[in-house]
Amino acid sequence: MARGRRNYKPAAPFNVAMRLLVPTTTVVKGVTKKSYPNPEDGILFNGSFRTFGGTESNINDVYTIVDTATIDTWYNPQIKADCRIYLCEAGMTYEIIATPENIEMRNQYLQIRCRRLGGDA
Repeated sequence: MARGRRNYKPAAPFNVAMRLLVPTTTVVKGVTKKSYPNPEDGILFNGSFRTFGGTESNINDVYTIVDTATIDTWYNPQIKADCRIYLCEAGMTYEIIATPENIEMRNQYLQIRCRRLGGDA
């Protein structure tokens, strides 16, 4: 018997309002350009949102902390790796950094890893 996430149940309730920003692509002079809609026009969904204090990295002797998060939500085939997620209450935008995980391939729950765009120094 495999040691997987058998009968996965999310640990936290889906009580954080978010908007999915699906990009539209256009080709201008042979270059593909993505544009994202305004957050008000995004697709509204709820999920659980967790951060872990960011991810530390040290590249070329420059120490940085990248604000990363994990989102659990209901399965939605529109959520893909090139989308962005806007947190309605906090007003922050995150980009999805990996292909969202369809947990147990059951099309019931989705787990998303993302990082914050922009930031204050």
